[in-house]
Amino acid sequence: MEIAIESVSEWDIRRLGHSEVPDIVTLMEDVVSRLPSQDLFAVDDAAYLYAHVEEHGEIYGAYLNGKLAAYTVLAFPGLGEGNLGRELGVPEQELAYVAVLDATIVHESVRGRGLQRYFHELRERRAVERGFRYLYSTVHPENRASIRNLEAKGFTLEFTRPMYGGKPRHCYVKRIVEHAGVRRLS
Repeated sequence: MEIAIESVSEWDIRRLGHSEVPDIVTLMEDVVSRLPSQDLFAVDDAAYLYAHVEEHGEIYGAYLNGKLAAYTVLAFPGLGEGNLGRELGVPEQELAYVAVLDATIVHESVRGRGLQRYFHELRERRAVERGFRYLYSTVHPENRASIRNLEAKGFTLEFTRPMYGGKPRHCYVKRIVEHAGVRRLS
């Protein structure tokens, strides 16, 4: 099922690379500076973003009139200690098959146009294409839009606890299962 973005012809949505990281940082800092609470978003540094444009994930951006208006991160935590798969009951030998629907930032001037839902669908599709078996995502308990989007896509709440330097977070999970060689999200 393809998610439609309002006036999709206006948008240039593409995978981002190293040259776009400064624009990602600028957008993130700009949007976060106006949030009602700094606990709502765990700010990433440039090193994290550079690592996730290729080696440890994929980053996608949405441009409107040539300007970056939103981005999203699909992260591949690998076998590192930051892989929450261990806490979610993923067997050690399958930790390499865990992907994270990580940060999404949408500038307030373009909210309400379906970008977060589109990004969510895109990241799930990419995880399936790359052979991942488990997805998780963390979200602030007061981020109603993100919670609605995760639950609408079949994610279930596994736990709530402080993360990212003490910020409260829900952790949602979804398992990708195989039936007769066909992957599907459950």
